[in-house]
Amino acid sequence: MADCSYLLNSKQMARFVSDGYLRFDELVPAELNTAVCKEMDLHGVPREKAGARFDDIWKEAAIGRVFRMPEVAGIIRSLVGSNPIYDHHAVHTVPAGHQTGQIWHADAIIDRRMFSAFDIQFFYFAHDTPREMGGTMILPGSHYRYISETDIARYQNFLNQAPIVCKAGTVVVVHHGIWHCAQPNRTDRVRYMFKLRLNPAVRQLRLWNTDDIDDPEIPGLLSISHKWYGNEERLEQVNRIKFWRYLTGDDTFDNHYWLSRIENEPTMAS
Repeated sequence: MADCSYLLNSKQMARFVSDGYLRFDELVPAELNTAVCKEMDLHGVPREKAGARFDDIWKEAAIGRVFRMPEVAGIIRSLVGSNPIYDHHAVHTVPAGHQTGQIWHADAIIDRRMFSAFDIQFFYFAHDTPREMGGTMILPGSHYRYISETDIARYQNFLNQAPIVCKAGTVVVVHHGIWHCAQPNRTDRVRYMFKLRLNPAVRQLRLWNTDDIDDPEIPGLLSISHKWYGNEERLEQVNRIKFWRYLTGDDTFDNHYWLSRIENEPTMAS
Protein backbone atom coordinates (compact mmCIF):
# COMPACT_ATOMS: atom_id res chain seq x y z
CA MET A 1 0.00 0.00 0.00
CA ALA A 2 1.25 3.48 -0.86
CA ASP A 3 2.35 5.80 1.91
CA CYS A 4 -0.34 8.50 2.22
CA SER A 5 2.38 11.15 2.29
CA TYR A 6 3.12 10.32 -1.36
CA LEU A 7 -0.43 10.70 -2.65
CA LEU A 8 -1.20 13.37 -5.22
CA ASN A 9 -2.97 16.49 -3.99
CA SER A 10 -6.10 18.14 -5.36
CA LYS A 11 -4.20 20.75 -7.35
CA GLN A 12 -2.23 18.03 -9.11
CA MET A 13 -5.46 16.20 -9.85
CA ALA A 14 -6.95 19.39 -11.29
CA ARG A 15 -3.92 19.63 -13.59
CA PHE A 16 -4.49 16.01 -14.64
CA VAL A 17 -8.11 16.83 -15.44
CA SER A 18 -7.07 19.82 -17.58
CA ASP A 19 -3.87 18.51 -19.15
CA GLY A 20 -4.42 14.74 -19.25
CA TYR A 21 -0.98 14.05 -17.78
CA LEU A 22 1.41 14.72 -14.92
CA ARG A 23 5.19 14.79 -15.22
CA PHE A 24 7.73 13.89 -12.52
CA ASP A 25 11.30 14.67 -13.51
CA GLU A 26 14.22 12.51 -12.31
CA LEU A 27 11.94 10.62 -9.93
CA VAL A 28 13.72 7.25 -10.21
CA PRO A 29 17.26 7.07 -8.74
CA ALA A 30 20.28 6.51 -10.99
CA GLU A 31 21.13 3.00 -9.83
CA LEU A 32 17.62 1.78 -10.52
CA ASN A 33 17.58 3.44 -13.94
CA THR A 34 20.81 1.61 -14.75
CA ALA A 35 19.32 -1.71 -13.65
CA VAL A 36 16.23 -1.19 -15.79
CA CYS A 37 18.31 -0.26 -18.85
CA LYS A 38 20.34 -3.42 -18.38
CA GLU A 39 17.16 -5.45 -18.04
CA MET A 40 15.75 -4.01 -21.27
CA ASP A 41 19.06 -4.50 -23.09
CA LEU A 42 19.54 -8.13 -22.07
CA HIS A 43 16.14 -9.80 -22.13
CA GLY A 44 13.38 -7.23 -22.00
CA VAL A 45 10.69 -7.05 -19.34
CA PRO A 46 8.76 -10.26 -18.61
CA ARG A 47 5.32 -10.50 -20.18
CA GLU A 48 2.43 -10.78 -17.76
CA LYS A 49 -1.16 -11.90 -18.16
CA ALA A 50 -3.63 -9.13 -18.84
CA GLY A 51 -6.08 -8.86 -15.97
CA ALA A 52 -3.55 -9.81 -13.29
CA ARG A 53 -3.43 -7.76 -10.12
CA PHE A 54 -0.48 -5.41 -10.24
CA ASP A 55 0.87 -6.37 -6.81
CA ASP A 56 1.42 -9.92 -8.07
CA ILE A 57 3.76 -9.15 -10.98
CA TRP A 58 7.45 -8.25 -11.46
CA LYS A 59 8.40 -9.21 -7.92
CA GLU A 60 11.99 -9.93 -8.96
CA ALA A 61 12.41 -7.54 -11.91
CA ALA A 62 14.09 -4.15 -11.70
CA ILE A 63 11.08 -2.57 -13.39
CA GLY A 64 8.95 -3.85 -10.52
CA ARG A 65 11.11 -1.92 -8.06
CA VAL A 66 10.44 1.26 -10.02
CA PHE A 67 6.68 0.95 -9.70
CA ARG A 68 6.90 -0.08 -6.05
CA MET A 69 8.80 3.06 -5.12
CA PRO A 70 6.59 4.92 -2.64
CA GLU A 71 6.57 7.99 -4.88
CA VAL A 72 5.29 5.97 -7.87
CA ALA A 73 2.95 3.82 -5.78
CA GLY A 74 1.40 7.04 -4.48
CA ILE A 75 0.70 8.24 -8.03
CA ILE A 76 -0.89 4.90 -8.88
CA ARG A 77 -3.05 4.84 -5.78
CA SER A 78 -4.20 8.43 -6.35
CA LEU A 79 -5.40 7.70 -9.88
CA VAL A 80 -6.53 4.05 -10.03
CA GLY A 81 -6.43 2.88 -6.40
CA SER A 82 -4.38 0.28 -4.58
CA ASN A 83 -3.47 -2.95 -6.38
CA PRO A 84 -4.98 -2.03 -9.77
CA ILE A 85 -5.29 -4.33 -12.78
CA TYR A 86 -2.37 -4.86 -15.13
CA ASP A 87 -3.43 -4.27 -18.74
CA HIS A 88 -0.21 -4.46 -20.74
CA HIS A 89 3.25 -3.01 -21.10
CA ALA A 90 5.72 -2.39 -23.90
CA VAL A 91 9.38 -1.53 -24.22
CA HIS A 92 9.28 0.99 -27.04
CA THR A 93 12.55 1.44 -28.92
CA VAL A 94 13.57 3.89 -31.63
CA PRO A 95 16.74 2.85 -33.47
CA ALA A 96 19.78 5.08 -33.73
CA GLY A 97 19.61 7.40 -36.72
CA HIS A 98 15.86 6.92 -37.19
CA GLN A 99 14.83 10.01 -39.13
CA THR A 100 11.05 9.72 -39.18
CA GLY A 101 8.53 10.30 -36.43
CA GLN A 102 5.48 8.26 -35.55
CA ILE A 103 2.01 9.45 -36.54
CA TRP A 104 -0.15 11.16 -33.95
CA HIS A 105 -2.45 8.61 -32.34
CA ALA A 106 -4.29 7.58 -29.17
CA ASP A 107 -4.07 4.07 -27.79
CA ALA A 108 -7.68 3.67 -26.66
CA ILE A 109 -9.36 3.16 -30.03
CA ILE A 110 -12.05 0.78 -28.63
CA ASP A 111 -12.57 2.70 -25.39
CA ARG A 112 -15.45 5.17 -25.36
CA ARG A 113 -15.40 5.99 -21.65
CA MET A 114 -15.20 9.70 -21.01
CA PHE A 115 -16.60 10.92 -17.69
CA SER A 116 -16.35 7.63 -15.81
CA ALA A 117 -13.69 5.03 -15.06
CA PHE A 118 -10.39 5.67 -16.81
CA ASP A 119 -7.09 3.86 -17.27
CA ILE A 120 -3.66 5.37 -16.87
CA GLN A 121 -0.45 4.86 -18.80
CA PHE A 122 3.05 5.47 -17.55
CA PHE A 123 5.83 6.66 -19.85
CA TYR A 124 9.12 5.96 -18.06
CA PHE A 125 12.46 7.17 -19.42
CA ALA A 126 15.31 5.24 -17.81
CA HIS A 127 18.06 7.18 -19.63
CA ASP A 128 18.60 10.82 -20.59
CA THR A 129 16.41 11.77 -23.55
CA PRO A 130 17.60 15.03 -25.16
CA ARG A 131 15.63 16.61 -28.01
CA GLU A 132 17.90 15.16 -30.68
CA MET A 133 16.95 11.72 -29.33
CA GLY A 134 13.34 12.64 -29.82
CA GLY A 135 11.27 11.81 -26.81
CA THR A 136 7.58 11.03 -26.95
CA MET A 137 5.47 14.00 -28.05
CA ILE A 138 2.18 14.50 -26.21
CA LEU A 139 -0.67 16.93 -26.78
CA PRO A 140 -1.89 18.43 -23.50
CA GLY A 141 -5.65 18.43 -23.11
CA SER A 142 -6.35 15.97 -25.92
CA HIS A 143 -7.71 13.19 -23.71
CA TYR A 144 -11.37 14.20 -24.16
CA ARG A 145 -11.07 13.97 -27.96
CA TYR A 146 -11.57 10.24 -28.37
CA ILE A 147 -10.53 9.08 -31.81
CA SER A 148 -9.74 5.91 -33.69
CA GLU A 149 -6.00 5.59 -33.86
CA THR A 150 -5.34 6.83 -37.40
CA ASP A 151 -7.97 9.59 -37.44
CA ILE A 152 -5.36 12.25 -36.71
CA ALA A 153 -2.50 10.79 -38.76
CA ARG A 154 -2.69 13.66 -41.27
CA TYR A 155 -1.77 16.26 -38.64
CA GLN A 156 1.85 17.26 -38.04
CA ASN A 157 2.08 19.93 -35.34
CA PHE A 158 -0.20 21.53 -32.76
CA LEU A 159 0.07 24.63 -30.61
CA ASN A 160 1.37 23.68 -27.15
CA GLN A 161 2.47 20.18 -28.12
CA ALA A 162 5.02 18.95 -25.59
CA PRO A 163 8.02 16.71 -26.35
CA ILE A 164 9.13 14.71 -23.33
CA VAL A 165 12.73 15.91 -23.27
CA CYS A 166 14.09 14.79 -19.94
CA LYS A 167 16.79 13.41 -17.71
CA ALA A 168 16.99 9.75 -16.73
CA GLY A 169 14.39 8.63 -14.22
CA THR A 170 11.58 10.84 -15.50
CA VAL A 171 8.07 9.41 -15.20
CA VAL A 172 5.01 10.77 -16.99
CA VAL A 173 1.54 9.45 -16.20
CA VAL A 174 -1.22 10.07 -18.75
CA HIS A 175 -4.95 9.54 -19.14
CA HIS A 176 -5.51 6.64 -21.52
CA GLY A 177 -7.01 8.93 -24.18
CA ILE A 178 -4.02 11.28 -24.58
CA TRP A 179 -2.74 11.89 -28.12
CA HIS A 180 0.95 11.14 -28.54
CA CYS A 181 3.63 10.07 -31.01
CA ALA A 182 7.27 8.97 -30.96
CA GLN A 183 9.81 11.43 -32.37
CA PRO A 184 12.83 10.84 -34.62
CA ASN A 185 16.06 9.69 -32.98
CA ARG A 186 18.98 11.48 -34.62
CA THR A 187 21.63 10.18 -32.23
CA ASP A 188 23.85 7.11 -32.54
CA ARG A 189 22.15 5.35 -29.60
CA VAL A 190 18.92 3.39 -29.32
CA ARG A 191 16.18 5.21 -27.42
CA TYR A 192 14.04 3.33 -24.93
CA MET A 193 10.71 4.27 -23.41
CA PHE A 194 8.88 1.90 -21.09
CA LYS A 195 5.10 2.10 -21.24
CA LEU A 196 2.69 0.55 -18.75
CA ARG A 197 -1.12 0.62 -18.77
CA LEU A 198 -3.15 0.01 -15.61
CA ASN A 199 -6.91 -0.36 -15.09
CA PRO A 200 -8.72 0.66 -11.91
CA ALA A 201 -10.14 -2.02 -9.61
CA VAL A 202 -12.12 0.44 -7.47
CA ARG A 203 -14.40 3.43 -8.06
CA GLN A 204 -12.05 6.37 -8.71
CA LEU A 205 -13.57 8.60 -6.06
CA ARG A 206 -11.30 10.94 -4.06
CA LEU A 207 -8.40 8.48 -4.03
CA TRP A 208 -5.82 11.25 -3.62
CA ASN A 209 -5.01 13.49 -0.63
CA THR A 210 -8.06 15.76 -0.54
CA ASP A 211 -6.86 18.08 2.23
CA ASP A 212 -6.71 20.90 -0.34
CA ILE A 213 -9.96 20.05 -2.13
CA ASP A 214 -11.25 23.60 -1.53
CA ASP A 215 -8.05 25.35 -2.57
CA PRO A 216 -8.98 28.61 -4.38
CA GLU A 217 -6.45 27.83 -7.14
CA ILE A 218 -8.40 24.80 -8.36
CA PRO A 219 -10.97 26.68 -10.53
CA GLY A 220 -8.10 28.40 -12.32
CA LEU A 221 -6.25 25.11 -12.86
CA LEU A 222 -9.43 23.66 -14.35
CA SER A 223 -9.63 26.66 -16.73
CA ILE A 224 -6.18 26.40 -18.32
CA SER A 225 -6.12 27.11 -22.07
CA HIS A 226 -4.14 24.84 -24.36
CA LYS A 227 -4.43 27.16 -27.40
CA TRP A 228 -5.01 24.42 -29.99
CA TYR A 229 -8.70 24.13 -29.03
CA GLY A 230 -9.58 27.25 -31.00
CA ASN A 231 -13.27 28.11 -30.78
CA GLU A 232 -14.05 24.84 -29.00
CA GLU A 233 -12.43 25.83 -25.72
CA ARG A 234 -15.81 26.20 -24.02
CA LEU A 235 -16.55 22.56 -24.79
CA GLU A 236 -13.35 21.59 -23.00
CA GLN A 237 -14.39 23.60 -19.95
CA VAL A 238 -17.59 21.56 -19.77
CA ASN A 239 -15.66 18.30 -20.22
CA ARG A 240 -13.38 19.16 -17.32
CA ILE A 241 -16.27 20.03 -15.03
CA LYS A 242 -17.95 16.70 -15.79
CA PHE A 243 -14.74 14.79 -15.10
CA TRP A 244 -14.09 16.69 -11.87
CA ARG A 245 -17.61 15.83 -10.74
CA TYR A 246 -16.88 12.16 -11.37
CA LEU A 247 -13.60 12.26 -9.46
CA THR A 248 -14.96 14.18 -6.46
CA GLY A 249 -18.49 12.76 -6.33
CA ASP A 250 -19.82 16.33 -6.20
CA ASP A 251 -22.61 16.53 -8.79
CA THR A 252 -23.19 20.21 -8.00
CA PHE A 253 -19.67 21.41 -8.82
CA ASP A 254 -19.40 24.01 -11.55
CA ASN A 255 -16.75 26.41 -12.79
CA HIS A 256 -17.84 29.84 -14.07
CA TYR A 257 -21.40 28.53 -14.63
CA TRP A 258 -20.34 26.63 -17.75
CA LEU A 259 -22.25 23.42 -17.04
CA SER A 260 -25.15 24.74 -14.95
CA ARG A 261 -26.47 26.86 -17.81
CA ILE A 262 -26.95 23.82 -20.05
CA GLU A 263 -28.42 21.73 -17.24
CA ASN A 264 -31.20 24.27 -16.75
CA GLU A 265 -34.37 22.42 -17.79
CA PRO A 266 -37.31 23.92 -15.85
CA THR A 267 -40.34 21.69 -15.52
CA MET A 268 -42.78 24.02 -13.72
CA ALA A 269 -45.29 25.79 -15.94
CA SER A 270 -45.63 29.57 -15.64
